[in-house]
Amino acid sequence: MVLRIEDTDRERSTPENVGQITDALGWLELDWEGEPISQFDRRERHAEAVSRLLESGRAYRDPASGEDVKAWKAANGNRGYRGEARDEPGAATRLRVPESDTTVISDLLRGDVAFPNEAQDDFVIARGDGTPLYNLAVAVDDAEMGITDVIRGDDHLSNTPKQAMVLEALGFDAPRYVHLPLLHGPDGKKLSKRHGAASVQELRDAGYLPAAVRNYLALLGWGTDDDTTIMSTDELVERFDVARIGRASAVFDVAKLRWLNGRFMREMDPAEYAEAVAGHLSRANVEPLVGDERFAHACRVAQDKAQTLDEVWPLIRFAFEEPVDDEKARAKFLGGDGKLALRACLEALSEAPEWSADALEGRLQDVVSRLEMKPGAVYQPIRVAITGSTVSPGIFDSLALLGRERTLGRIEAALQP
Repeated sequence: MVLRIEDTDRERSTPENVGQITDALGWLELDWEGEPISQFDRRERHAEAVSRLLESGRAYRDPASGEDVKAWKAANGNRGYRGEARDEPGAATRLRVPESDTTVISDLLRGDVAFPNEAQDDFVIARGDGTPLYNLAVAVDDAEMGITDVIRGDDHLSNTPKQAMVLEALGFDAPRYVHLPLLHGPDGKKLSKRHGAASVQELRDAGYLPAAVRNYLALLGWGTDDDTTIMSTDELVERFDVARIGRASAVFDVAKLRWLNGRFMREMDPAEYAEAVAGHLSRANVEPLVGDERFAHACRVAQDKAQTLDEVWPLIRFAFEEPVDDEKARAKFLGGDGKLALRACLEALSEAPEWSADALEGRLQDVVSRLEMKPGAVYQPIRVAITGSTVSPGIFDSLALLGRERTLGRIEAALQP
């Protein structure tokens, strides 16, 4: 795979926009061969191709304006525009559309797609100042770079016959084409920012894993014959088959991506998991005690609960900072029966000879039995007391992570009037 930056539009191809492309591919771990190739830097090669087309008679210089073209088409039954060669100052360069009836594009997904040449204008391949246009530059680059396969959205299908004409006029064979249906949101409309993340960087910042995103994107509009969902990148490479690409627009469903990401997170090696969480927190300007064994312990405790890296810190923050202040949670669980249960738990925990998740579970289950209360009515007040909120990893693991001294101190503080 080569990375070509199609930057002939200088206003849109800012260093920031180009950097976003390389940053996204780098994070996704999709590597390309050699250095990125700037299409703009190949403008001399494009100019040479324009000269060849002019010399062969396959292209001509034409000063006609947009209004001139409209007038010609109105007078000729709206057929595709055919100009006259006039090499005047400021004249653009147009490619002569072949006289044959149609230009046929062989698409590996759609089969042969025919475009009537009569409806196609002799199209501009270079502006009056000699600047090449996209369809000329892309065709020349595909040929000279040895591109074998072009896989892109079907919004580019209308450009393809123009590029095929340029290639044919220059004596090159066309690459293989696949035009994919565009992605839709869950509402069936074309995917846009209103459906959620609008860029790979936003998925990264939201705490998704590169491997999970690669897996999910690969399955949008494509699938294996046995409908396998979770695959490593090596397996995706091995099993991919263009013939199994669907013709209908695939739906980008953030909920399914979250589920898949959670599966990948749960299957990670604990050390790798902690490293990934630490890297995400660093980008979010949160600096936990990464070298502290408590941090690795905290990540292990949260590994089965979080579906994105962004969800881990809210789950384990209580082990490194003071409890958050959720007034609604305190009002709901730290009064009346909640305070009664909390006092009983404090007594049971104070007398615990061993501070481990299993040992603490046994002591607190005794409290539940003695008070004849539902487990949630006993455990939720403890959770609010030690974390300040109603959400945390499993309560026994959370107590073990926090430690005896801090647990008892927070429960005592929560019992104060």
